[in-house]
Amino acid sequence: MTEFIRKIVPNAKDDVLAGITVSLAMIPEVVAFAFVAQIDPLVALSGAFIIGLITAIFGGRPGLISGAAGAVAVIFVSLISEGHAKGMLFDAPIDNMGYYYLLAAVVLMGGFQIIAGIFKLGRFVRLIPHPVMMGFVNGLAIVIFIAQVKMFTHKKLEVTAEGVKKYINIPMDGKELYTMIGLVLLTMAVIWVLPKITKKVPASLTAILITTAIVIFGGIEVSTVGSYIVEGGGTGLKGELPTPNMELWQNLPFNMDTLGFILPYAFLAACVGLIESLMTMNLVDELTETRGNGNRECMAQGAGNMLSGLFGGTGGCGMIGQTVININAGGRGRLSGIMMAVTLLTFILFTDKYIEQVPIAALVGVMIMMVIETFAWSSFRIIRKIPKADAFVLVTVSAVTVIYDLAIAVFVGVIISALVFAWENAKKIRARKRFKEDGTKVYEIWGPLFFGSIATFNDKFDVKNDPEQVEVDFVESRVSDHSAIEAIFNVVEKYEAAGKKIKLKHLSEDCKALLYKSSPKFREVIIDAIDDPRYHLAANPEKFPKSLSEYKF
Repeated sequence: MTEFIRKIVPNAKDDVLAGITVSLAMIPEVVAFAFVAQIDPLVALSGAFIIGLITAIFGGRPGLISGAAGAVAVIFVSLISEGHAKGMLFDAPIDNMGYYYLLAAVVLMGGFQIIAGIFKLGRFVRLIPHPVMMGFVNGLAIVIFIAQVKMFTHKKLEVTAEGVKKYINIPMDGKELYTMIGLVLLTMAVIWVLPKITKKVPASLTAILITTAIVIFGGIEVSTVGSYIVEGGGTGLKGELPTPNMELWQNLPFNMDTLGFILPYAFLAACVGLIESLMTMNLVDELTETRGNGNRECMAQGAGNMLSGLFGGTGGCGMIGQTVININAGGRGRLSGIMMAVTLLTFILFTDKYIEQVPIAALVGVMIMMVIETFAWSSFRIIRKIPKADAFVLVTVSAVTVIYDLAIAVFVGVIISALVFAWENAKKIRARKRFKEDGTKVYEIWGPLFFGSIATFNDKFDVKNDPEQVEVDFVESRVSDHSAIEAIFNVVEKYEAAGKKIKLKHLSEDCKALLYKSSPKFREVIIDAIDDPRYHLAANPEKFPKSLSEYKF
C-alpha cells in the first residue's frame, strides 16, 4: 500500500482533475451503451464504476480508462432480447429475464478473460502489426465521431405493430441546431486556446464548466445529460451503491441450457473486450513512451467484469476515447482511473441533479477534440511511402472497424498481414548449386523453409540428371514447420528411389531435433559432426591470431 501511495503522489493533481474530466465525458457514452443494449442506464453506470475502479487499481496499464463500452454492448443486444423471450416460456414466466442472462454472461466473460491472463495470452498483442494499430485508431476515431454526430438528434420511443419498442433519432433543426453547433464550437475553442495560455488547469474540464455555466445562467434551452437520459426511456442518474444481486441467483436456472445460451456471447464479448483493451494499452504505451503489462490487464479486466456481473452491472473494457482524454488532460497514474470511478459513483449517489444540467454540446465538443487528437493524421502522409500491402491493411482495418466491429477488423488485419509476410518470405528461398572436386553436387539452400516456400524448394532439385552423390547444405536456411519436414523427406525419398546418395548438412540443433523426431530415416542422411563454416574461428579459438601483425592484408 505504501508503494502504491508513493507512486500516485507525484502526479496527484493532474490525475485527480483528469479523472473528473473523464467521468463527465464517460456519462453520455455509458448511457448510449445502455440504450444500445436496452438496459437501465444505471446498470451501465454501475458497471462502468466497478470495472473502472478494479482495472485502475490492479490493471497492467496506469492511465488506461475502462468502462461500459459500445463494442461490448452490441454483442449483448441479441442475448438480452432472446433472454426476454426465453423467460416468457418458463412454467412461471419471469419478466426482464434477458437482464439476468446478461449478468450471468458478464460473469462468464470475466472468467474467460482471467483464464487468458493466467495463460499469458496478453503477450500476443505484440504480434499485431503497426498498420493494424493505425487502422484500429483511425477506425475507432471515425466511429466515435459518428456517435457524436448522432447527438445532434432527439431520441423518440416508438412501438411497432408487433409491440416491439425501439428508439428512433429525429434530427435537430432551426435554432436548436445552430445553438448546439455554437456550444460545441465554443467548447472546442476553449480546449484549443486554454493550453496556449496556461497548462495549470485541465482544458477539457474548464471547457465543460464554462459551457455549462453559459447554458444555465443564460437560460438557454438545449439538450442536457438529464434530458438525454429521459428521452431514451431512463428516469435519471440517481441510483444506489452497487450491491450483490441476489435476484440473479434466484431467477436464473442453473443448467446446461443456460450455459449453452450464454457461452457464445460471453466468449465473443471476452475476446472483443480484451482486444480493445490491449490495443488501447498499446496506444497509451506509444503516447507515454512506457510499457504496460498485457497479462495483468487481462486479469484485471476479467476480475472487473466478474464483479460487475455479480453486483448487477454490465460488461465493459478499455475505452480509447476516454483514455485519450485522460492522457491529454495529464492523467498518467492509477489515481486518474480511480478518481474517474469514484467521481462517477459520486454523481450517481449525490450530485445527479447537477450533472444532469451539463449540456450534451459540451461533452460532444470534448469528444470531437479527442477524435482530432486520436486520429493518425500521419497515415495520409505516409500511405504512399509504405509498402502497398501495409497501406491496404491500414485502410481495410479502418473500414472494417467502422462497418462491422473492432474484433473482426483486427482479425482481418492480422490475417492479411500474416499472409503477406508468408508470401514475401516464400519468394526468398534460393538454391546455389556447385560441384566438389569428387563430383558431388552441392545445393546451398538460402531462405526460410516453411509451408509457403516448399513448392519453390522442390523445384530446385534435378533428381534425374544429378550425379550419384548429392549434398544439401542448410547453412543459410531453417526448417520451420511440418510442411518443410515433409518436403525434405520427399526429396530424400526421390534421390534414394533413383539409387543415389543424399546427405544433409549444416542443420541447426533445433532443426535436427525436429527432423529426428519426425522420422528415423533422417539419422542416416544427416551429417551431424560438422562445423558451421560461418563460425569456424569461433569454434576454434586456438586459430585466432595472437596480434594484429599475424593478419594478412
